[in-house]
Amino acid sequence: MNRQEFIIATAIILFAAFVLGWFASWLIHRLSRVTRAEIGALESMAQELHEAEEARDSAVAQLEEREADLVARLGTAESAQKAAEDELAEARAEIEELRAYIDRKLGR
Repeated sequence: MNRQEFIIATAIILFAAFVLGWFASWLIHRLSRVTRAEIGALESMAQELHEAEEARDSAVAQLEEREADLVARLGTAESAQKAAEDELAEARAEIEELRAYIDRKLGR
């Protein structure tokens, strides 16, 4: 094989490799191309995701509002309980005073 035959063989091999690479690239792009139906499906999924995020945000807001309401009601209930305990303690002290007074008057 002389120099000119070697150059021609190398050129043919490189050209064949180029054509094969170009064909493989074209085939991959052809098979992985996104269709209009897929784009429509992606758009509808994006819309559904947006609506789901809005619903989640709304639910979180309602939950926070409900939690604030329950915390306020708990504070009110705790203050009412404290007031009732104070009144009960006063009533017990008054009962003890009355018992002591009755015992003194009856001479026991």
